[in-house]
Amino acid sequence: MADTLVPPDPASIPDYPMPRSAECPFAPPAPVLALTAEAPVTRVRIWDGSTPWIITRHADQRVLLADPRVSINEHLPNFPHMTAGRAAAVRGIPPLITNTDAPEHTRLRRMVNAPFMVKRVERLRPRIQQLVDELIDAMLAGPKPADLVTAIGLPVPTLVITELLGVPYADHEFFQLNSTKTISHDATPEEARQAGGALAGYLDRLLRQKMADPAEDVLSEMAGRIAAGEMTHAEAVMMGVAILIAGHETSATMISLGTAALLRNPEQLALLRETDDPKVVAGAVEELLRYLTIVHTGVRRIAVADITIGGQVIRAGEGIVFDLGAADWDPREFPEPDRLDLTRPARRHHAFGYGVHQCLGQSLARVELQIVYGTLYRRIPRLALAVPFEQVGFSFAGIAYGLHSLPVTW
Repeated sequence: MADTLVPPDPASIPDYPMPRSAECPFAPPAPVLALTAEAPVTRVRIWDGSTPWIITRHADQRVLLADPRVSINEHLPNFPHMTAGRAAAVRGIPPLITNTDAPEHTRLRRMVNAPFMVKRVERLRPRIQQLVDELIDAMLAGPKPADLVTAIGLPVPTLVITELLGVPYADHEFFQLNSTKTISHDATPEEARQAGGALAGYLDRLLRQKMADPAEDVLSEMAGRIAAGEMTHAEAVMMGVAILIAGHETSATMISLGTAALLRNPEQLALLRETDDPKVVAGAVEELLRYLTIVHTGVRRIAVADITIGGQVIRAGEGIVFDLGAADWDPREFPEPDRLDLTRPARRHHAFGYGVHQCLGQSLARVELQIVYGTLYRRIPRLALAVPFEQVGFSFAGIAYGLHSLPVTW
């Protein structure tokens, strides 16, 4: 009999997200990995007491994330929101690429897709390389130890996305602070609302400036689309907020977290330090993305029709959580997933999601990581942790886990 026909014992439903082990903070939580092996389609309890389904196996995620019966529309009743702040704010959020299905999603994604396409991103390589080299120069000229998060991790993607979007880098402390509050699981609904409002007001003012005095940047392109009647002002503002948040948070996290993982695996770090082969570096980036899979609270969807998978029936109107880290540590897809192996063919990972809603900025993130990982360890071959690994401060408050700081020396 299908699980949905016989209500499960509430006491047997685990809370989600689950805490990671302090002994192995890079690994998905052991209970999540156990679900992958024993109950890959089951229920979990989230912050509001609701019990959506969780999907942990790589193959099942590939099927469902490409299924049109699975919706990303967060305005639907029973949608399993990530945070209380997001649930409270949802009524005021217009249609975006992050909460619409086709055909509306197709229209909106077309509005902002061009700057993030592979060919345009590749043209940014020289500028990104220049920024990375300048930041490494500054770190080498400064005191030791240095905090890699503030010296390299945050500045690289923040400088890149601000130039691309048309946002003054001088305002980075303002939008970094409010970005963190907007996506934090620890923020109250009011704190999240105020932070989101501050970002929206900021982008609104910038967008109006671009409409009056356009430049060569994404905000100016969106301003032109508003003038042409292709998108509304509210859509452009919220799209700008989403791009600004996603454009610096995740890459910043990967730079510092990836470095910490490599310093814990010196034989793998040596592979990067000793190569100048772009293909080797690109492959290493894919394995680090798989191994770390920093989105640790799952991507959220809702069924709009009954779906049978893994011996269970997910009914229309029931929420679904896809734990991406579990899929990327699924031994059926990635043998010995707990082993960081930079030579592993890992491109089928789900670190950027899967299907039509894959991360808009994944090409940009890949280029940023390829340049940082391909430059930092060759330029600073004696890079090392300045504190015992046990003293490195991990942060799990946001949608993506990361590091508070990473003290390094050389």
